[in-house]
Amino acid sequence: MTGYPTMTDLAFISLAEAASLVAARQLSPVELALTKLARIEALDAQLNAFITVTADLALRQAREAEREIMAGRYRGPMHGMPFALKDVYNTAGVLTSGHSRACIDNIPREDAFVTTRLYDSGGVLLGKLALHELAHGAPSFDAPWPPARNPWNPQHFAGGSSSGSGAAVAAGFVPLGMGTDTGGSIRNPAAMCGVAGLKPTYGLVGRSGVIPNSWSFDHCGPIASTAEDCAIALQVLAGHDPRDAGSMRCEIPDYRAELREDLRGLRIGVVRHFWEEDLIVHPEVSRVMGDALDVLKALGASLEDVRMRPLQEYTDVKIVIAETEIFCVHWPDFVSRLHDFGPNFLAQTLAGCLFDAVDYVEAQRRRSVMLAEMNSLYERYDVLITASVGPAPRGQPGNFAWTAPAIHTPFSVTGGPSMVICSGFTPEGLPLALQISGRPFADAQVLAVAHAYEKATPWRARHPDLSAAQAQRPVTPPPARSGAATDESIRRRVEERIRNVGIKLDAVQLAQLCEVAPYAFAMAQRIRGRPDRDVQPANVLRFPTK
Repeated sequence: MTGYPTMTDLAFISLAEAASLVAARQLSPVELALTKLARIEALDAQLNAFITVTADLALRQAREAEREIMAGRYRGPMHGMPFALKDVYNTAGVLTSGHSRACIDNIPREDAFVTTRLYDSGGVLLGKLALHELAHGAPSFDAPWPPARNPWNPQHFAGGSSSGSGAAVAAGFVPLGMGTDTGGSIRNPAAMCGVAGLKPTYGLVGRSGVIPNSWSFDHCGPIASTAEDCAIALQVLAGHDPRDAGSMRCEIPDYRAELREDLRGLRIGVVRHFWEEDLIVHPEVSRVMGDALDVLKALGASLEDVRMRPLQEYTDVKIVIAETEIFCVHWPDFVSRLHDFGPNFLAQTLAGCLFDAVDYVEAQRRRSVMLAEMNSLYERYDVLITASVGPAPRGQPGNFAWTAPAIHTPFSVTGGPSMVICSGFTPEGLPLALQISGRPFADAQVLAVAHAYEKATPWRARHPDLSAAQAQRPVTPPPARSGAATDESIRRRVEERIRNVGIKLDAVQLAQLCEVAPYAFAMAQRIRGRPDRDVQPANVLRFPTK
C-alpha cells in the first residue's frame, strides 16, 4: 500500500475516513495500528483510558487484515479498523477486569458476542478500556487501575460508566470504543468527551459474554467520532444472539445508506421540560440547545414541544429495577468478599437490598404503562430531542444517582434507540451535547438525524489539545459520603435489611448505605400506585409469533 497519510493526519481520523483509505489501498491497517499504539503509549498516562493494551494481538490482526485486503478479500468498512472494548466484554485469553479488584484475575475462555462480531468483521483490538467499577457507581480511586480522565481537561470527569471508551475516542487513541449503557453509560461519556455515542434499541445487539449490570436495561453500543462511524459499527454489531435471552430477531437495514444531510419532512418532538423544568442545568446547556434546535429547523424539520412524564418518575422505575438486579448479580460476592469492592460501587449497589419483591414487581408494571404511553408520541414524531449531560464536572460522589433524576434514563426505560452528539462547547472549552431518541428499531432514523446535524455544524472538527510533554494533573477524589446525620429509624431499617441478606458491613459502609436509604425508600413509596390489576410486568415472557 502507498500514499500513507501522516501521523498527524491519523490522530483524529474517523472510522469512515480510515475505512475508505484502507479499501482504496492508500492506508495500511498495520500502519494505522502502529500509529494508534504509539499515540496511546505517548499520551495515555495523562488519561488512563486503557486498562490493558493488546499490542501484540493488534499487530497480528492488522497484518492478517492487510494480507486479506491485498488478496482481494475485503470484508467491509470495519476491516483493518482499530477498536477497543470497555473492560466488561469478554476477550478469550485477555483480562476482563470490570475495573474491579473482584475480577482482577478474570481471564475468559471465550469471547463475548460483540467481540466475535468485531473480530469477524476484520476489526483490530487495541485493548480494554477503563470504566466505573463493574459499570456502576462513580469513578474509583482505590481500584487497581486509576479512573479515566477527560481529554478536554484531565482534571474533569470523563463521564461514566464507559469512561475509558469516551476518553479513548476523544483523544484519538481509537476510532471506535465499545461501551455499555444501562441508564446512560454510553451517552454520559460521549457527551462529556464531545463524541458520538449510540444506545441501540434494546435487544438489537447481543449481550452474551458481557459482565451484567441489569438484565432489564443493559445495552451494548458504540462510541465513535461521528454518527456515520456509529452506523458503520452498528451494521456489524446488530443481529440475534442465541445466548442472550433479551436478543431480538429483526430485519437489519443498511444503517449507513439511510444517513441523510437534510431533514425535510421530518417531525421532531422537543422534550423541553426535561432541561427547563425537571433539572437544574448549566446555563450553557440552554443556550446550546436553542442553537441546536435552530439548526434542525434550518435543515427542514418541523419541531413541536412535547411532554413526557417528569424525569423523576422514569428514574424511580429504573433505579428500583436496576439496583435490585445488580445487587442480585453480585450478592454472593458481597456475602463472601465484600472487601474486594470499592466504596463508590458499594454506595450505589448495596442499596438494591433495600427494595423488596413488591417494589420490584410494581416498578416493572409501572414500566409497562410507560412503554404503552410512548405509542402516541411515536405516531406523531419521527424522533424526540432533548438535552444531554454536561459540561463535565471535576468529580462525582458515589451517591450522585440517588440525589437527582437523570436526563438519559427515560430512554433507557422506553428501550428505543438514543444517542448523543456534540452540540457545542462552554467558554472553558468543555463539550456539550444533544440527545436524539426514537421508537424501538428506528435506529436508522436516529442516526440519520444525528448525521445531518453533524454535517451542518462545525463541532466534529474540534479536538482536544494533547501533548506528550504535559504532566499528569493531580485530581482530588470527591468524598465517599456527605457526612449528613442518619435518622435512627432509617438506620434500624437498613441494619435489618443487611442482616436479612447475610452481609456484614463496617461502620463506614453502613454509614454510606444509610445516606442513600432515604432516597431508595422514597422511590419505592412513589412507585406504589394503583395500576389496573391486569397490567403485566414489562419483563413478562413472550414467545415470538409465527
